[in-house]
Amino acid sequence: MAMELEGRIVRKLNVQTGTSARGAWAKQEFIFEYKEGNFPAQVCMNVWGEEKVKELDRIQVGDQVRVSFNLSSREYNGRWYTDVRAWRIEPAVQAAPAPAPAPVDIPGPDAYTAPLDEDDLPF
Repeated sequence: MAMELEGRIVRKLNVQTGTSARGAWAKQEFIFEYKEGNFPAQVCMNVWGEEKVKELDRIQVGDQVRVSFNLSSREYNGRWYTDVRAWRIEPAVQAAPAPAPAPVDIPGPDAYTAPLDEDDLPF
């Protein structure tokens, strides 16, 4: 199941590389801060693959972003490990500022008084 959060990149950790039976790999972890109720929360996320690492490199620490990610857990030797893998990171959509109200001409007090004829009743 894919999930999405908006927040900011707090820190980027070093790129990790290696070689497996399937070939070379690259991974980079980053700390992501988002709002949980009224308080900030942080989570360590990662991106896998040379292309995703390059995409993360274009984002600066402090940038407001929307992260799409998947959660997965696996067991190894009786311990569970959870992976929070980001598969898309894009700039957060900022709400456009409300346009300034148009100026309104307010008539002076004389605009509301008009001479009345004797036959011209206001009611």
